[in-house]
Amino acid sequence: MPKIRFDMLVEFLEQVVGDKKLHVKWLNTLSMMENVGARKIAAAEHPTKVTTMMLKHAAEEARHAYYLKRLISKLDISVPDTYDFQYLLAPINSLQYLHRLDVFASRYLKEELGLKGHELKYASYLLVTYAIEVRADELYPIYEDVLKRLNSKVSVRTIIVEEEGHLADMKIQLEDFSTYWEAHANAITSYESLLFDKWLEKTQASISPKVLFAH
Repeated sequence: MPKIRFDMLVEFLEQVVGDKKLHVKWLNTLSMMENVGARKIAAAEHPTKVTTMMLKHAAEEARHAYYLKRLISKLDISVPDTYDFQYLLAPINSLQYLHRLDVFASRYLKEELGLKGHELKYASYLLVTYAIEVRADELYPIYEDVLKRLNSKVSVRTIIVEEEGHLADMKIQLEDFSTYWEAHANAITSYESLLFDKWLEKTQASISPKVLFAH
C-alpha cells in the first residue's frame, strides 16, 4: 500500500475508533459488506455442483457479518438492527462495492476467456473473492493495530485469521482454474484498488456530524 494511502487510512480509522457513534457505523458497514459477500458467493453456486469450499466461504462470510454486528455491543451503544443507510458510512458506495467489482470481473472474463453461464459465474467468484481477500488481508490488520493502540474493547483478530485462510484457499482454487491465474488476478485486483480508493474517499467524506444517527 502506498504510504500516502496508508497514512490516510490510519488517520481515518483513528478518527472512527475514537468516536463511538462513528465506530458503530463503521462496524455496521463492514458487517453489511461481509453479508453482501456471502450473498454473492451463494448466488454463484451451481444448483448441484457446489463445492465444499464455496459452502465454507459463504458460511464464514455470513458469520463475519454477524460477528461484526455483535462487536458493536462492546461499545456500550445500541446496535443498529438493519443496514438502513442512516446506520452506514458512504452507504451507496459501500453497498455497490462488490457489485461493481463483480461486473468488471464478468466483463473481463467474457472478453479475455470467452466464458459464459455457470463457468463465468464460478470464474468471477474466484477472482472477485481473491481480490477481496487480498484487501481484507491488508485492511483488517491495520484496523486491529489502531484498535490496540486506542485501547478499544473491539478486536477483529478472529476475522484476520480466517481471512488469511480464505486467501490461501483462493490461491489453490485459482491455480486449478488457470495456469495464468496471476495475470487475471492482477487485472481484477488493480480495478479493486481503484474502487477502494474511491470508497475510502467517500467514506472519509461521510464523516460529519450531520450523518450521525441519534443515540
